[in-house]
Amino acid sequence: MKKSIAVVAMAFGVTSAFAQDLTSKKGEPFLPEAGEYAISVDANPFLNYVGNFFGKTNNNTAPTFNFLNNNFVITGKKFKDATNAYRASVRLGFDNTSTKTMTADRAATTAATFPDLPAMVENKHSSSNTNIGISVGIEKRRGKTRLQGVYGAEAGIFMGSNKDKYTYGNELNPTGTPAVVVSAAGDGMNGNANITTDTYGNAARVTLRKSGTSLSIGVRGFVGAEYFVAPKISIGGEFGWGIGFGMSGKSKTTTESIGGATPAVGEQTVEGAKSSTFMLDTDNMNTFFGPSGTLRLNLHF
Repeated sequence: MKKSIAVVAMAFGVTSAFAQDLTSKKGEPFLPEAGEYAISVDANPFLNYVGNFFGKTNNNTAPTFNFLNNNFVITGKKFKDATNAYRASVRLGFDNTSTKTMTADRAATTAATFPDLPAMVENKHSSSNTNIGISVGIEKRRGKTRLQGVYGAEAGIFMGSNKDKYTYGNELNPTGTPAVVVSAAGDGMNGNANITTDTYGNAARVTLRKSGTSLSIGVRGFVGAEYFVAPKISIGGEFGWGIGFGMSGKSKTTTESIGGATPAVGEQTVEGAKSSTFMLDTDNMNTFFGPSGTLRLNLHF
C-alpha cells in the first residue's frame, strides 16, 4: 500500500518544480484546447509498471491498454473549448462462431474393416453474442494550473445477450438397433457444456440455450480531478451520483432426452429466473453503462 501511494505521489509530483508553468520547455501546452480529442484508459497498468521499477516485482511486463471496466466500452471526449467538452462511450459488438466436429455414426450397423474409415456424422455448435453500450455527457473544467477540476453529467444505456445452438448428427432413437441414446462421449461439444439432465433426472443434451436480454440505463452527475503529468497526458479520477435501472430477462434452455415407461424421445424448455435492479447511489466505477473508471489515463490529441 505504501509503495502504491508513493508511485501515485511521484506521478503527480515528478514535475512539481514547474507546477505553475502550463507549457513544456519545448513550448508545448499541457492543457487541452478547443477542437482536441481525448481517449481514456485504465491507469493502473501504467502505475504498476512504474512501481515495479522500485522492487514491487521482478517480472515487470509492459503495460497494456485496458478498458475502464468490464463493459468494454471505448471512452473519449471532444473539447468544445478549453473548459467544456463532450463525453461519449460506445461499444457495438456482434459475433457469431460456428464449430463443426465429426463423431461416430452410432446408428451404423456395419463395422468398418481396414483400411476403411468408420461411418461418421457431423455435430455443429453455433454461438452468438450481442453487446451494445452507448453513453453521452457534458464535462466542464476549472483550474489555472496542471491540476484541473472536472464536473458534469452523462446518461447511457447498455444491452447484452447470447445464444448457443447445438445440432447433432446422431438422432436419438431408443428403440433402434443399435439404440442411440444421450452420450457425453458421443455428443459432447464445447467442453460437454451441452450435456445435462432433464427435470426427471434423465441424461439430456442441449439443443438451444438463450440468455435473457440484459438492459441497463443510467443518468449520473460526476465530479473529479485530473493532473497533467506531461503535455496532453493526464491522470485523473472521479466520483459520481446518479440513478440507474437494470433488468435481465428469463433465460431459456431447450433439451432433448429419452424417458417414460415406454422409452421415447422428449423435448423440454426450461425458463430461468428474471431480475431487476434499481440504484440511487454514489459510485466511482459505474457498472450500468461503463463510462467511468476508478483511475484513468487521458491522452489528448
